[in-house]
Amino acid sequence: SGIIGRAENRALVDYLGHDIQPLLSALPSLPIILVDTQPGAGNNPLPAGNAVLAVVDHHPLRPATEEAAFADVRPHFGACATIVANYLRASGLALPTTLATALFYGIRSDTMALGRNVDQADVEAYIYLQALVDTDALIEIEQAQVPPAYFHSFNKALEAARVYGDVLIADIGVMAYPDLVAELADWLLRLQGIDWAICMGIYHNSLRLAVRTRRHDGGAGHVAQTIVGGDGLAGGHGTMAGGQIALHEQSAATISGRLRRRILNYFQLPADVGRRLMRLTE
Repeated sequence: SGIIGRAENRALVDYLGHDIQPLLSALPSLPIILVDTQPGAGNNPLPAGNAVLAVVDHHPLRPATEEAAFADVRPHFGACATIVANYLRASGLALPTTLATALFYGIRSDTMALGRNVDQADVEAYIYLQALVDTDALIEIEQAQVPPAYFHSFNKALEAARVYGDVLIADIGVMAYPDLVAELADWLLRLQGIDWAICMGIYHNSLRLAVRTRRHDGGAGHVAQTIVGGDGLAGGHGTMAGGQIALHEQSAATISGRLRRRILNYFQLPADVGRRLMRLTE
C-alpha cells in the first residue's frame, strides 16, 4: 500500500532509482504479478477477486494462489529473492550490479545472513550473487541512518517488554510504520534465555503482530495463527511469522489484551509470572 518502513529498505529503493507506484494505482489496467506475497495474505492491498497473472513466493501456499495462471511457491526457501535469482541464473543473462546487490540484500536480510530458515538453494544463490555485489552500496544500505523516533520506538519496546520464562511479549502501542514490530521482534529475540519474541503494535486502524523463535522445530506460523484466531489474518515460516487485526469498533487495548491472554494460554504460562525486562538485572 505504499509504506516502506525500514530505513534499510528505503535506502535500497533510493539506490535502485526506480519510480515505484502503489499497487492500487495500477488497478485494473495492468496484469498483476505478486512477489513475496499471495492473494488474500493480508500484507498486500489487492482486492478480493482481482485476477492475478502470476505468484512467486516462499510463504506457505494459500488456496487463492492456485487460481493464478502461474505460481511458483517454495516455502522451504529462506528468501523469495532466491527464487528470482535462480531464474536469472538459469537464463544466462548478465545481471546488472544494482539487481545483483538488491537480490543479495534480500537473501541476506530475510535469512539473517544465512542464519535462519536456510535452504541449500539460498546458500548457492548467496554465493552466486556475492561476487556481483556493489559492496559500497551494500554497506550504505545496511547502515542506513535513522531518525530520533527510531530510537524512541526501541525505548518503548524495552519498557513494554515482559518476560515469561522463555517467552518475551512486548506491546509497543502506536507505531510510525507497520513492519516495526518485526524489526523489534528480531532484535528482542537476542535476549539471553529467550526462545520466543512476540511483539504487537498499532498502525493506523489495525493491530500488527510479529512472532519470532529460536527453536529449530519452528512453529512460528502456527503460533501466529493461533494468537490471531478468527479476528484477522496471520501466517509465516517456521521461525518467523506475523499477523494483523482490523480494529473496527474495538479499542487497541481490548484486542492487545485478548492476544496477550491467548499467548499465555498457548504457552501455558500464568499471567502473574511476567517480569519487566528492564528490571531483570535489578
